Amino acid sequence: MSFEDRVDAGRRLAQLLRERGYTGEGTLVLALPRGGVPVAFEVATALGAPLDVWVVRKVGVPGYEELGLGAVAEGGVAFVNRRLMDEVGVTEEDMQGLVRQKTDEVKVRVARFRQGIEAPRIEGQRIILVDDGIATGGTVRAAIQALRMHRPGSIILAVPVAASQTLAELAPLADDVVCVLSTPSLYAIGQWYADFQQVPDEAVATLLAQARLTLGHDRHAPPGDTAHS
Repeated sequence: MSFEDRVDAGRRLAQLLRERGYTGEGTLVLALPRGGVPVAFEVATALGAPLDVWVVRKVGVPGYEELGLGAVAEGGVAFVNRRLMDEVGVTEEDMQGLVRQKTDEVKVRVARFRQGIEAPRIEGQRIILVDDGIATGGTVRAAIQALRMHRPGSIILAVPVAASQTLAELAPLADDVVCVLSTPSLYAIGQWYADFQQVPDEAVATLLAQARLTLGHDRHAPPGDTAHS
């Protein structure tokens, strides 16, 4: 089983969410950019919920960036795999430098994607966190940890395809996990998509702007609840 593209994946995921009883009332759909945005757009449209992004950057092993040492998310939360640090010989000082670099990248992307619009209100809302797939889960873990700081009512992790072991590890961090296809062997998310071309920043900005026009956006967070960027 595979998906035609991220639009197809988003529609299948949305159907599963609706079958679970999730609606747009009191719900905010947050996408992990960039690949998660087209998926989340379909979810938000089907549920009638506002859409925004939650920016996370993976911290890779120098020279082997695909191997994730951790991740940095909005709010300054970093997930760090210290066991892997020891295995590959990355020092604490090295890691601090990498985290600072990724923190700067997060700030740049927040500014690029939100285009001056305030971060969405998180407190008390049902958050549906969407990506196009989960392999190791480092970025998702960082996103959930950062979101918890803003006291959401609940966090629903929603994804078209994921490694089953990773989902089991992430499940205790979320209030619910909704996945169309869980597989024990997931080496590359793209293998489950017929079309898995990169999503450019311009496409992300366009989808977010379209969502604000058609789905609405609560731009004004109460005092103390605006996400730090």
